[in-house]
Amino acid sequence: MLEPAPLIAGLPWTGWAVVVLVALLVGFSKTALGGLGMIAAALMALVVPAKESTGAVLLLLITGDLVAIWAYRKHADFRVIGRLLAPVLAGVALGAAFLTWVSDDVMRRTIGGILLALLVLNLWRDQLRVDTRAATLGYGGLAGFTTMVANAGGPPMSLYLLAARYEKWRFLGTTAWFFFTVNVIKLPVAVGVGIVGADTVGLWAVLAPVVLVGTWIGRRVIGHVDQQLFERLVTVLVALAALNLLLL
Repeated sequence: MLEPAPLIAGLPWTGWAVVVLVALLVGFSKTALGGLGMIAAALMALVVPAKESTGAVLLLLITGDLVAIWAYRKHADFRVIGRLLAPVLAGVALGAAFLTWVSDDVMRRTIGGILLALLVLNLWRDQLRVDTRAATLGYGGLAGFTTMVANAGGPPMSLYLLAARYEKWRFLGTTAWFFFTVNVIKLPVAVGVGIVGADTVGLWAVLAPVVLVGTWIGRRVIGHVDQQLFERLVTVLVALAALNLLLL
């Protein structure tokens, strides 16, 4: 008989309660409110060692991505995804290099400060021009940078689409395909550096059905959230993500 993976066998019941909640939040975030993904990642890190936590969350995110791209396949704006891809990859490369220069604490606080600055700019989004090449390069590069160093690419992308006045369904479809692409690109790197291994795959296999439940709940809830409330909730979640990075 195969022995259970040490990570799974070593989790107490309180740890299981947390990781199940994480899986639900990941699924819900993928079909409803993306900002919850960062909260889920922070909770996972409380009960699972840092390396395994990052890898497990990545696998759960991709599971949710698959449901989201199917659910919102008719609403994605592939033109903006195409425009953002190159600056995102450049941001990922810059983030990887920057990780070697500063401590984790400095990195988190830097990203938190950037996000708060973007939130302030978003207050004047009626005057912002995000259809320019410079804005696309800036937001795309920042999304790549933050997703590489802190799994925090969602807030810059959310603020970009809010400033571009994307309605709810177009917002969800575009972010679904965007982050599916980014996470798939990150996966082989994660395997190569040992973040994703047998333990994390074992934990993912147990939690994947819970992610699917979360995506189902998100689909049911988001249909009852109007555009104005949706935008406010996204903004609040971005603010919480920024404060989480600044204060932890």
